[in-house]
Amino acid sequence: MKNLISLIILALLMILLNASTYTVPEHQQAIILQLGKIAGDPVTKAGLHFKIPFIQDVKYFDKRILQWDGERGEIPTKDKKFIWVDTTARWRIKDALVFYKASRDIPSALFRIGTAVDGATKDLVSNYDLIESVRNSNSIFKDIEENKLSAQKTQGKDDLDSEDAILEDFIADVQSVAVGREKLSEMIAERARKNLDEFGIELIDVQLRSIAYQENVESEVFKSMISERKQIATKIRSSGKGEEAKILGQLDLALKRIESEAYRKAQLLKGKAEAESFKIYADSLGKDPEFFEFTKNLEVYKNTISKNGEFILSTDNAFLELLRKGG
Repeated sequence: MKNLISLIILALLMILLNASTYTVPEHQQAIILQLGKIAGDPVTKAGLHFKIPFIQDVKYFDKRILQWDGERGEIPTKDKKFIWVDTTARWRIKDALVFYKASRDIPSALFRIGTAVDGATKDLVSNYDLIESVRNSNSIFKDIEENKLSAQKTQGKDDLDSEDAILEDFIADVQSVAVGREKLSEMIAERARKNLDEFGIELIDVQLRSIAYQENVESEVFKSMISERKQIATKIRSSGKGEEAKILGQLDLALKRIESEAYRKAQLLKGKAEAESFKIYADSLGKDPEFFEFTKNLEVYKNTISKNGEFILSTDNAFLELLRKGG
């Protein structure tokens, strides 16, 4: 009997101890509710803590950064284009007491975030042209300018004038941005943040996750974009053909110049060689006319008399004089 009483007392002590303590994980914070009312400040330090048993309860809230994903909504832009906008945001519970009093739980907080972010998104997106929600900066113009400066170092003036004309046509079709997608997202977050501070919610950032046209106009927009790009491609190809003709013309002119110079040098060398040959013949003729005549006659014999050839000549013909002497 004594042992049974000891076990009962020990069990009661364990129950009392368990009801008097609670543990706060590293990623959470807690508030103490005493008979349904908040008692004290939020407990943000992780570890083992004590409370009044059976009277006080513990309510846990996450300290980590949480995700909110909005529903896709239709918004008209300033330039009268209806688009579908899908947003997402990151947030956290800044003040657990205020959060509990205003929202009680996470689903209610998500509803408040959605109301604030969607309202700010519709208001700001509708006050700007579509390009502000699509492109982030005007870096494309900077890249074009850098390419032009680089081309000036490697290409001639005529080539640059041709490329500049194409680039000007392309730039004329590209709209510049005044705000940009990133800045627009920051403006949406700033406006929504003001509406959420009173609920103990800290809105960290908002992002425009996706933007799309209505299905009934999307194909028409794509066709227009394709047509514009084809026009630009045609201009670039035309310029390329012109450059090709110019290069081939320069190549043909250079080739003719080279051939003309080579012909001139060949004729000059040929003339010098013939002059040298004539000089040698003249010198040999002047030194020994009979020997010169002899060699010339031998050349004539070689070129005119074949192995099976026949000549009908008189015996005193001068053409056979050397043959007669040889006989």
